[in-house]
Amino acid sequence: MPRYVIEREISGAGNLSNEELAKISAKSCSILDKMGPQIQWIESYVTGDKIYCIYIAPDEKTIREHAAQGGFPANRIAEIKNIISPFTAQNK
Repeated sequence: MPRYVIEREISGAGNLSNEELAKISAKSCSILDKMGPQIQWIESYVTGDKIYCIYIAPDEKTIREHAAQGGFPANRIAEIKNIISPFTAQNK
């Protein structure tokens, strides 16, 4: 199943408290439970004014449906084509 990175523009995201992040997380998980196993949240990275989320889903439409139900922005969605790391160089 395809993996996606979602860029969510949220002003002041880096200043959100652990409690606020927990509330956002709980809301997202609640929606994911309702949508079923075809969409999975892997993890997210919080920066100054953005949150980057990694999801597994059948298509971009499913990602957008999750965002719409949660009231979360999904400013950019890109399918992940491959993953590299320092270990990639060792597998020549």
